[in-house]
Amino acid sequence: MPRRLVADLTLLLAAAIWGSTFVVQKLAFVDEQGAVETGADALGPLAFTGSRFILGALVILPLALRERTRAPATTRPVDRLGFVLCGVMLFAGSFTQQVGIIHTSVTNAGFLTALYVPMVPVLALFLFRKLPHWAVWPGVIGCTAGTWFLNGGRLDGFSDGDLWVIGGAIFWALHVICVGTFVARSDRPLGLACTQFLTVGVLGMAGAAALESPSVAALTGAAFEIAYAGILSVGVAFTLQVVGQRGAHPADAALILSSEMVFAALSAAIVLGERLTVAQMGGAGLILASILVVEALPFLRTKRRRNASASAS
Repeated sequence: MPRRLVADLTLLLAAAIWGSTFVVQKLAFVDEQGAVETGADALGPLAFTGSRFILGALVILPLALRERTRAPATTRPVDRLGFVLCGVMLFAGSFTQQVGIIHTSVTNAGFLTALYVPMVPVLALFLFRKLPHWAVWPGVIGCTAGTWFLNGGRLDGFSDGDLWVIGGAIFWALHVICVGTFVARSDRPLGLACTQFLTVGVLGMAGAAALESPSVAALTGAAFEIAYAGILSVGVAFTLQVVGQRGAHPADAALILSSEMVFAALSAAIVLGERLTVAQMGGAGLILASILVVEALPFLRTKRRRNASASAS
């Protein structure tokens, strides 16, 4: 089997795991009738977020230690602080997303989370004065229109959960910028991943101890969901992404990883029976198309330039 195809399939598996995890994140907080569980033994979003990322960190820790032995002196103290900062951004994005998923549909959460893609170049413009590719602007307009239709075409139609997820998308975008900055400086992707996962775990469990008082019964009652979201989504899927992106074309990787939102919607339809209206399907499709434009066009333009240079030489 060709190496590029293997890499693409690896990334597709990572996207499928991430997409299906949206359903797991919902199931951890609702009863058999779909109502949000309350009471002393109910699991809180901070405890869920903290425990899943601690598990994910433990999964990737051996790989990070192996990476460290191969390049023991490549990470400076300032970069380690940067790794922690990435973890703070990841915690903010994960926590706000988790709160949102509890109070909105999985399908909405999947597509609204993906709004971070066009946010990244826009935020980079304001933070670093780095002009984005022109495809970003129609992508932003398309995502805004798609969000409007996904919401049913009403200003008052956003639920509290939708707003939490949209707010979380800002932190996801900041996280992408932060990771891109510090992983390039240190060349330690696994070390960064492990550090940021541990940071999220510590912040989540500390917050849970202070604000939620999680019980053993609450954690054990959601053991499957925590294990799935921690071991598979955080630990395994991230490793698959790293492995897959080594052999995949950047445009392939961007497009395949965008399918996460599609897998979220499919998983929600199969497991939870969620359905979209015609307007909502149009909005979801518009968001997906806009994100594909934002991610694919810059790579295609670069490829054409390289081909033109090669032909000229």
